[in-house]
Amino acid sequence: MIIKLLDLSGYKCPLPVLKTRKALKSIAVGEQLEVRCTDPLSAIDIPNLIRETGDQMVSQQQYENQIVFVIAKCEPVEIL
Repeated sequence: MIIKLLDLSGYKCPLPVLKTRKALKSIAVGEQLEVRCTDPLSAIDIPNLIRETGDQMVSQQQYENQIVFVIAKCEPVEIL
């Protein structure tokens, strides 16, 4: 399993979610993306993005001033 790191510390809304979306498009199905954010709104925005993209949130952890997400890239689901 390949894990890629995306450190978005210091970025403010909407940049963390936009950069996460772009990074998810660049990884293969089965790979994981670890995203580190300091913007408190990321705790809301990134889980909403994951629900929208259909990928899987493996974990979400809150540290003192950082939120760390691990996201697994999933096969796209075709909506009819």
